[in-house]
Amino acid sequence: MARKIGSRYTAHQILGRGSAGTVWLGEGPDGPVAIKLLREDLASDQELVGRFVQERTALLSLDHARVVGVHDMVVDGNDLALVMDLIRGTDLRTRLERERRLAPEAAVAIAADVADALAAAHAAGIVHRDVKPENILLDMQGPLGPGGSHPALLTDFGVAKLIDTPRRTKATKIIGTPDYLAPEIVEGLPPRAAVDIYALATVLYELLAGFTPFGGGHPGAILRRHVTETVVPLPGIPDELWQLLIQCLAKAPASRLRASEMAARLRELQPLLAGMAPLDVDEPDAEPEPDEPEAAEAEPQQQPERPRRGAVPLVPGTASADSNRDTHTSMRVPAPDELAGGARGTARAPRASGAPRPGSARNRHATRRRRITLGVAGVVLAAAVGGGIWAVSSGGDQDPPSDGNHSAPAEP
Repeated sequence: MARKIGSRYTAHQILGRGSAGTVWLGEGPDGPVAIKLLREDLASDQELVGRFVQERTALLSLDHARVVGVHDMVVDGNDLALVMDLIRGTDLRTRLERERRLAPEAAVAIAADVADALAAAHAAGIVHRDVKPENILLDMQGPLGPGGSHPALLTDFGVAKLIDTPRRTKATKIIGTPDYLAPEIVEGLPPRAAVDIYALATVLYELLAGFTPFGGGHPGAILRRHVTETVVPLPGIPDELWQLLIQCLAKAPASRLRASEMAARLRELQPLLAGMAPLDVDEPDAEPEPDEPEAAEAEPQQQPERPRRGAVPLVPGTASADSNRDTHTSMRVPAPDELAGGARGTARAPRASGAPRPGSARNRHATRRRRITLGVAGVVLAAAVGGGIWAVSSGGDQDPPSDGNHSAPAEP
């Protein structure tokens, strides 16, 4: 059912729903557009509306080939909407759900495009604050790039900042998507450009591995890992790419690359990645909840299929679902003693494909078998050593060689 958005736009069809609002396929004076209609409770917040108007000039002026452009920002009664470019394609989350991971050349090409978008935004004084696969669109009508990748565009600029107003969130709360939050946000510091670099490096890691470096389990555990753990190497990628990843995932914001530097370095690496197949690694287990019972001592059963993560596409023809990785999840900031008490050291290590999961029944059975084998081997070795001692001590009047080595008897 069509509805008017302000005096210039008509929304025809819902493309997706997210935590901040609903995305519609719409029509404007210049043709088709995507309209992000924010929730009614947000539209009724006068402080947010004022911030919305203040952000208008900055967002409308952000013009770059790798940014989903904002054409207009509408305030009309209970309607608060962003009118944006309509991209003919899909979002990166949808592609990840279909393919799980990408070939390194394609993953790096997509990340380089997003880094270009961030460089333009940061130069204009705009921090995205919510870089993740749901907010990266792939233009299926654009020319294919390295590794067969479609051009990538970054969308949803300004939305996280609009939602995160002092009135709506307290100093003890943080807004964001746990898997992609930079450590300084978890520690309560204001978000600056470096948080986008950290998030993009997390996305690149996910494109390569099929999972995020610190994700899995309760949001509180994820937040702690961002602050206390270091990421482990991904097997099978060139060291140059790994060094770039760990620099951009550095805990200290000043140690990370700037967006323009990241884009340039990624493109320099592309010839090195040509023809490489997607990595073959398995996702590490999430940390068990404290009250989670230990798995039964039995051979592992077939694992159930992981639930699909919803996406909020700004494109027609894609499935609409509520994301379980909501953009604007409100989480309590962990206290310093909670962060200090977390596990320090290396994050959960990816496993080679087919290897048993640490702590799983299959792993425990393998460990038990190794212990039994070693135990039997120890008994046999002890018996053999004891037998050798007995043979030497009962060898009659013939003395053993002085150097302790066995030798053949001399010819008569």
